[in-house]
Amino acid sequence: MGVPRMDKKIIVITGASGTGKTTISKHLQNTYHIPSVITHTTRLPRDGEKDGIDYYFETKDSFLKNHYLEKVEYSGHWYGSSEESLNKTWEEYDAASIVVDTQGAISYKEKYGKKAVVIFLRVDLETVTQRLSQRGDDKDRLKMRINSEEFRRDLEIPAELQGKCYEITNDNIENTKKNVNKVLKSEEIK
Repeated sequence: MGVPRMDKKIIVITGASGTGKTTISKHLQNTYHIPSVITHTTRLPRDGEKDGIDYYFETKDSFLKNHYLEKVEYSGHWYGSSEESLNKTWEEYDAASIVVDTQGAISYKEKYGKKAVVIFLRVDLETVTQRLSQRGDDKDRLKMRINSEEFRRDLEIPAELQGKCYEITNDNIENTKKNVNKVLKSEEIK
């Protein structure tokens, strides 16, 4: 894959489930017209989902032809974010965003260096649990999720990102948006 021009940025939003990653991604889209990178999946589209808008819907064979920065198998289907999709977004925009777990954030930082602006959203466990239960998650499923290794891992900034990311505590969404705006200003992302 070719190296993108220096002025391109990828805003990598990471943290545990329920920390507000998708809300911040939507804020970037609505306020700054920064699109989300479209990710890939091998699952079938749900009602109303469109290929190339919600996901790139792939077969197992076509999924394997891309160059992934991170991928995961979940419930028998593959999900991933590819260099191809990011480069396609960079053809039209100078900045894009992506929501990933902390392992994905490490991959983006390692691959893109200063072009990858990592925002780690932190929320205390009690608040996250409350938010996830308000989403309507089944109590047993919620318990499994908050006790999972991945969830616990994503509550903390990994060593590989220490000093290389912006940490924002999301205890108030309006304050969090203001802090994200400050990050964009300091990174000169318009």
